[in-house]
Amino acid sequence: MRLVVLRFRRQSLDPPPPVSSLDPPLTTHSAATGERIGPRGRLHPAWVMLAMGTAGMFLSAPGQSFSVAAFIDPMLGELGVDRTGYSLAYLFAGLCGGVLLPGIGALLDRWGARRMLPLLGCLLGAACVVMSTIADLTGLCVGFTMIRCIGQGGLTLSATWLVGEWFCRRRGLAMGIVGLGGALSVMTIPQVNNALITQFGWRFAWMALGAMVWIGLVLPSLLFVRDRPEPLGLLPDGRWPGRTGTAPGRRATGDGGLQESLPSPSMRVSSALRLSSFWKLLGVWCTTAMVGTGLIFHQVSLLNVHGVARDDALLLLGLQAAVATVMGVAAGLLTDRGHERFLLAASMGFLAAGVCLLWSLPGPGWAVLYGCLLGLQGGIIRTAGTAVWINYYGRQHQGAIRGVAMAAAVLAAAIGPLPLALCWDQTGSYRMALGVYAVLPLVAGLCVLSARRPLADATCG
Repeated sequence: MRLVVLRFRRQSLDPPPPVSSLDPPLTTHSAATGERIGPRGRLHPAWVMLAMGTAGMFLSAPGQSFSVAAFIDPMLGELGVDRTGYSLAYLFAGLCGGVLLPGIGALLDRWGARRMLPLLGCLLGAACVVMSTIADLTGLCVGFTMIRCIGQGGLTLSATWLVGEWFCRRRGLAMGIVGLGGALSVMTIPQVNNALITQFGWRFAWMALGAMVWIGLVLPSLLFVRDRPEPLGLLPDGRWPGRTGTAPGRRATGDGGLQESLPSPSMRVSSALRLSSFWKLLGVWCTTAMVGTGLIFHQVSLLNVHGVARDDALLLLGLQAAVATVMGVAAGLLTDRGHERFLLAASMGFLAAGVCLLWSLPGPGWAVLYGCLLGLQGGIIRTAGTAVWINYYGRQHQGAIRGVAMAAAVLAAAIGPLPLALCWDQTGSYRMALGVYAVLPLVAGLCVLSARRPLADATCG
């Protein structure tokens, strides 16, 4: 039976209204030539997927360190846990997440974001409810494991996976736009958390975050998300098929239809793991996760040492996000030109400079420069640091490859707060831990400069 069916309404050659805006009869046919003609005046689904990916990044906030930072002091006081114990619970969550994330990535390649996003949304909302009920260190370990594995891990992975499938030539710019969701989340969620905690308490604040995820993610994902453009007869990057109607990754069949096949080249996880480029890229991700998470997790306390008030320290997260937004778009454009490794090396330089500044901050006003440096670093990582895995190793197994990389990053992020907490609890100062944290980005930055792309034409593969 022909895979492409002409539908007529009485004597008209126009197709009937589609059942769903994302499942349309994607092309019409010329009666004279039989050629396909791309539709006009219709929103390409790629832009809807970009919006959903951006929303997913925003709504991953409950599992991110910048959101958790607002809860630390209120929860420490009520639960009777010291800063080291709190950080150990975070470490336990990272260990569990590191075990589970490769499996989540493999499921994503198999099931797609259309199934995974609503499932993860339901689970993350439930995890926030669990966080609102904890009463001891054991409950804290369970709650952290849920929000970190689902929010910071699975949801972030799924949102960027979706955009990576729908964008090819403009993938870097698209990742920069998706990063706006994360940046907007950093700018707003800590302030919202702080206000809710002040007015209603930290338990109510966790409940509110869960409701936000359920409302904003579950139903929209079920209605709008589609996994790839090729099964719909479309091209990536918001482009419609040409007059022949055949998109990349599809070939004509003998009966005039189209048979789906995934583009190539792409690497499997086992092949990627044998390449030095994978480990060099992973070094940047793990350094960012470890150092960046430690700094954000203890941001209020780190800056308070230098005379910066709690509210100002949380506001500084907004400045970091604003700078990251601008830098993310610029980094996306440069990523599309193939400059990923140089961007990642620059990001490590910004991170090292920020840590050095924090090590001996001359005064509270210098915290603004510190926030700008971290913002520059974060903007690069959200774009080049995300797109580089697909650009280097292809689309077909991107969930599995990035799942392995993200598992390592989650483990590193879990470790990140602990050295700072131990240093503070044992010595009353953060300086020793910050000295170590200043060296790690320099090493990672030098290594990634030699991480060349193994697949010359994998950008759209």
